[in-house]
Amino acid sequence: MTIYIHSIKHISAQKPLSDEWFYKPVMYNKPDVRSIDADYKQFFTPIVTRRLGKILKRALLVSKKALEESGISQPDAIIAGTGSGCTESTEIFLNKLVRDGEELLTPTHFMQSTHNTISSLVAIEYKCLAYNVTYSHKGISFECALQDAFIQLKSGKINSALVGAHDELTPSHFTMLKKSGYLGKPNQTFAGETSVAMMISTEKSKHALCKIVAVEKVYGEGARALRPAFKLTDNDYIMTGANGDKKNDEMYYDHCSKWFPNVPLLQYKNIFGESYTAPALGVYAATVCLQKVKIPDFLFIDKNDALKILKPKSRILCYNQFENKHHTFILLANTGK
Repeated sequence: MTIYIHSIKHISAQKPLSDEWFYKPVMYNKPDVRSIDADYKQFFTPIVTRRLGKILKRALLVSKKALEESGISQPDAIIAGTGSGCTESTEIFLNKLVRDGEELLTPTHFMQSTHNTISSLVAIEYKCLAYNVTYSHKGISFECALQDAFIQLKSGKINSALVGAHDELTPSHFTMLKKSGYLGKPNQTFAGETSVAMMISTEKSKHALCKIVAVEKVYGEGARALRPAFKLTDNDYIMTGANGDKKNDEMYYDHCSKWFPNVPLLQYKNIFGESYTAPALGVYAATVCLQKVKIPDFLFIDKNDALKILKPKSRILCYNQFENKHHTFILLANTGK
């Protein structure tokens, strides 16, 4: 059973709801960057734009556009991945709790502070009573959500799924993640935010962007990490999670040279930034490359080996590793392969 990506939308450090970055990306030279927000007044009523926090507005908008473009109004499942959830609403609620001495608290920010608020909000908006779940597993949250949908589609339990990945970064949250050693390292790309929604289905259409061949998770530290179950050829590419941090990037170089020698390595965090759910932006970038049958120069890690034009049978493997323990592989191919 073949699974297709029918539509995929993003709000990130690049122009929202647009593939303009493919031709002219916005480049940043600072440690943390917040997403470029869309004009939500064009899409929602004033009540909605005032009531919802940033991450919820982003999630609702990318989901809305993904659904509209796919032509599927009622998905059989809504599955989200988030590393930190609704951080801004949580901070506002806790700050008021401390400042007002646990008195005069409004419930809005409390209700919007839980991780599963994101997928629940989308379901309520579209009156979708089907399977709804949120995964919050730090750096593999998105992959867990996508694998859940992939397995259910393969087993025939559902025919379509709206899969999302969402994280936001407030100044105080960035400070905490920097102290923990996750973000803000020397030479590391900027810390960013993620909001991606994709509609995937077993139904093929002429508008399908690409197909998902495999979704695999492997657990193991260092040299004990197992080899993925599939092979790549010289026609393929690997979209890595390289982010400029030496320790992080060496894992990709070492593993890819061992598992997939001579396969060109790509990157995406240099323009989209680092976050727990950044791998969703890697899948988005790979999907756009497959759709346009071309890879821009700035996505190549080794510019000397840049092969800009994809061959008819080219595939892109999205490889992400988190803490050198969790390794995830998402293999994408064009719809004709």
